[in-house]
Amino acid sequence: MAQQPTGNRRLQWPDRFGALVWLAGVALFFALHLYAEAAWKNPDYSWAANNISDLGNVYCQPWGDDRRFVCSPRHDAMNAGFVIQGAAMLIGLAAVSLRRAGSARTWTAGALLLAAGAGWILAGVWPADVNENRHVLGALLIMILGNIGLALGPAMPAEPRRLRWTAPVLGAAGIAGAALFFTGNDLGWGLGGMERVAAYPMLAWMLISGLVILFGRRAH
Repeated sequence: MAQQPTGNRRLQWPDRFGALVWLAGVALFFALHLYAEAAWKNPDYSWAANNISDLGNVYCQPWGDDRRFVCSPRHDAMNAGFVIQGAAMLIGLAAVSLRRAGSARTWTAGALLLAAGAGWILAGVWPADVNENRHVLGALLIMILGNIGLALGPAMPAEPRRLRWTAPVLGAAGIAGAALFFTGNDLGWGLGGMERVAAYPMLAWMLISGLVILFGRRAH
């Protein structure tokens, strides 16, 4: 969502800081996801059969329309991962993108992505079995508004031209995944798998953008 730099201007420290925050947020999210997942037994946690938020559920009980048994001994770790991911997204946006946004499109994309960052925090603060309405609101902010924000095509500083399609393509994939997930169509991937298609594009965008900012060739 930033104006592209010209020439060989060096990145400013907020760009580097924001990129590092994005990379750290994604890394910590998946580290805590795997840590929480490792404690889930009988049967093992499934990325296809289980929702992401199952790992954050506080109580051990049948859950969801299919009445699958949900029991996540390390739910606190997963919920911390949601909050960390959301906070990292917000901080990185403020450092890298929003201070450069100029057009109505980039401001709109920024507002939608900020809403998605808040959605990740909501999902962590309010586990689905504690306050389902607020948790679902967080999921909607992530999967709907966040993916629309990506689809608007926010540009990153120092982004090579060949990568400028990344955000729109990820956003389009996320929108399609959200539509399929909320209508109960998993295309054989399981609803947990389709939920990840809807929710993870912005993690992929944060990862790619962070790496490009720190190590990619400058736009020219």
